[in-house]
Amino acid sequence: MWKRSQRKKLRAAPFPAEWRRIAEANCPFYARLPEADRRELEGNIQVFLAEKQFEGCGGLEVTEEMRVRIAAYACLLLLHRDTDYYPDLKTVLVYPGAYVVPTTRHVGSGVYEEGEQTRTGESWREGAVVLAWDAVLSGIHNPDAGDNVILHEFAHQLDYEDGRADGAPLLDRGESLAEQKRCSADWSRVMRAEFEQLRVRVQRGQVSVLRDYGATNPAEFFAVATECFFCKPHELQQNHRDLYEQMQWYYQQDPARWK
Repeated sequence: MWKRSQRKKLRAAPFPAEWRRIAEANCPFYARLPEADRRELEGNIQVFLAEKQFEGCGGLEVTEEMRVRIAAYACLLLLHRDTDYYPDLKTVLVYPGAYVVPTTRHVGSGVYEEGEQTRTGESWREGAVVLAWDAVLSGIHNPDAGDNVILHEFAHQLDYEDGRADGAPLLDRGESLAEQKRCSADWSRVMRAEFEQLRVRVQRGQVSVLRDYGATNPAEFFAVATECFFCKPHELQQNHRDLYEQMQWYYQQDPARWK
């Protein structure tokens, strides 16, 4: 009850003029949103920034502009939805560029191989989202590439909310049991078919509106589909209508109709 009360106050508070200036100048989607959606987004940003910590890594100092940019894209995924604001997320870690993490790979017969991997983002089941700032800027300034690390990693956070990273986030929206089963079946059918189709295209070297990385596994497919839905909605709708409709149903938004 206390948390709900605090969030209500935050959403109702005037949105700082400087934050609005940052969103208008640095988040291309912001001006295209319907007016009511912009106001809802601003309320969500205020809750997000009040509840989540930001930490610069690799010598980076996280500025107010960085915080607002990241929060705007993270909160875009929450519009029109009953949300708990990424409940397991505590901290957003921001590196200046791609960073290296140690990895361990099982090569068989009980043998593990240690190595390193360069990343531009990752989403932990509990605690943190990690972002490379240069990748953040690239995704914001080149939306037609359909590669937005903020949308990608926060889609993973939504996927984690049922305890599993499997490309099937919580789908219950308070419908009847029969309606829940129907929606879940529709989601599973479309997502499975689209994932398999992308895998075949990647194996054949064929071009797709969806990034090849989505063929890695169902969890990555959901994250890549989320990027494409918001960054290239017209192309996704034209080439993958069933997938677009499922994403539209889940996110309760229709970016193809934004001005």
